[in-house]
Amino acid sequence: MPQIIIHGVSEPNHAGNIIISLASLPDFLRKPILKKRMEEFYTMSQPERQEIINNALAAGPTIPFPNFSKLFATWLDILATISEEKRSMMFTTYISEIIRNPQKLVPFNLDGILEIFLSMEKPKQDAILGTLRNIVLSLSDEDKKRLFLVMPQSAKARLGI
Repeated sequence: MPQIIIHGVSEPNHAGNIIISLASLPDFLRKPILKKRMEEFYTMSQPERQEIINNALAAGPTIPFPNFSKLFATWLDILATISEEKRSMMFTTYISEIIRNPQKLVPFNLDGILEIFLSMEKPKQDAILGTLRNIVLSLSDEDKKRLFLVMPQSAKARLGI
């Protein structure tokens, strides 16, 4: 089983392994499986959600970008169609982890990720943008600075911040 090295300790990254597997599935299988896994996320405790997000941030850059882009597009599509409350919980958990450890975002192809987002239908983009904007605007000034250090200018412009 693949291992992820975190702070010098070898720990299994079960969520990361699932993410890597999902990325290689065809669309008709990937979406229902991912949606089910995302529903499980909302039933978890905060520490469990943080662990899942940490594992996802560790696994993401290890996935070839063509596969990652399909997985990310599916993830965004699902997020755009669920409740604001659930979408906010997911994004808040990611943003909190990125603020704590901004270096985790560095290995990602952020321009490519933004392009995937921009390829979505406008109503879905608007739903996601609204949630992200609300979360970012609610952050402390210090947390905003930390987040903005790793956020591409094009993403900040798209958010209108």
